[in-house]
Amino acid sequence: MGIADFTFYAFAIVIVTAALLVVTARNPVHSVLWLILCFLSAAGMFVLLGAEFMAMLLIIVYVGAVAVLFLFVVMMLDIDFAALKGEMARYFPIASLVGLVLLMQLALLYGSWAQAEGALGLRQAVTPDLDEVHNTKALGLILYDQYFILFQLSGLILLVAMIGAILLTLRKRENVKRQDVVAQMHRDPAKAMELKDVKPGQGL
Repeated sequence: MGIADFTFYAFAIVIVTAALLVVTARNPVHSVLWLILCFLSAAGMFVLLGAEFMAMLLIIVYVGAVAVLFLFVVMMLDIDFAALKGEMARYFPIASLVGLVLLMQLALLYGSWAQAEGALGLRQAVTPDLDEVHNTKALGLILYDQYFILFQLSGLILLVAMIGAILLTLRKRENVKRQDVVAQMHRDPAKAMELKDVKPGQGL
């Protein structure tokens, strides 16, 4: 087994272990940290495949932006963990049943899976020859030419997720004086100010 095979299996073990800890960790902050480790290991996989651009994109976008946003949201949310655990205990039998059904479906799918005869050639036909076109340019041609609509829809989904995270952390406090920018912009100066002709020694 060469160094490339050893690195592949090391990254694969780290990815599977981190993915399991994401869903089994009791602390949400720890789950996000395990998710970041999973992203970093996946970036290492992309480097092994020769897709350095995808590796850097995964680190910059998902680790540097999305995962950090999740971490901030989880840390800023005022979550009652005792009540949350009580709700989880209520629905644990149903969740276990659903998980068991999903595992059975995955086992049946894996047992009956077979590769079509022309599948490998079709997968290789999507990517051009790396000697002629660099992988970054080939990726740009695929994203912004063939799958442009799907790429824009994925960006819209990320935008909705960001807006949802902001709404979850938004807290409206009463008895707090807030600035109404729209009311200030539409204020009539003639009604907002009143000139008084104060004579000397008279006072207001």
